[in-house]
Amino acid sequence: MSTDQNTGRVAVITGASSGIGEATARLLVADGYRVALLARRADRIQALADELGDGAIAIEADVTDRDSIVAAAERVQQELGGADVLVNNAGVMLLAPFSSDQQTEIRQMIEVNLLGAMTTTEVFLDELREGGGGDLVNLSSVAGRTARPGSAVYNATKWGLNGWSEALRQELQPDVRVMVIEPGAVATELTDHITHPDTKQAVEQMYDAMSITAQDIAEVIAFAISRPRRMTLNEILIRPTGQTL
Repeated sequence: MSTDQNTGRVAVITGASSGIGEATARLLVADGYRVALLARRADRIQALADELGDGAIAIEADVTDRDSIVAAAERVQQELGGADVLVNNAGVMLLAPFSSDQQTEIRQMIEVNLLGAMTTTEVFLDELREGGGGDLVNLSSVAGRTARPGSAVYNATKWGLNGWSEALRQELQPDVRVMVIEPGAVATELTDHITHPDTKQAVEQMYDAMSITAQDIAEVIAFAISRPRRMTLNEILIRPTGQTL
């Protein structure tokens, strides 16, 4: 990828404090992008922004709080001139058997994974359109194609994200390209937040056996948004070797 080609483009990344979001931020800055790091953990993104230098700003924001996203969009416009790329990466994976005991986890996954992406996109959409051709990247999952016991609501959020993205792609083209990245198991903090003991143990064993790295996914995102605008990349499915749908 040519650094000169990307100098000046601005990428907004949600969930930028760790995992895929952090890896994507590092790679895009190295490729000449300026980045806005959005996350709830202000100390983590500020440390990352300090490390990345003048091409990065840290903005404390919660995708479930529209006011904080509006404030973030205003800062991006004022300090960086608006967003050219939006990476909807923020997400949680609170796997457990479906029951009334999981009401809090159910709501949190829907509000972060699905409604959070919708809210962030709605707020930043005008900036993406004004840049002369924006890119919207939604982080979905192979869980948006196949279901397993214990992941019903997580599946629902990713299935919903896929359907919303497909309709949005048709609605927004050619002004905004909409791309969906569907990783399999990726070594991030997602599994740390699972509280159901049996589910947590099974998922961690699977991840230990076959997960790929956040850097792998960051490289796919960087490749996708670097393609000429005449190219349409709709869905990119990434699975570890041996993982089946």
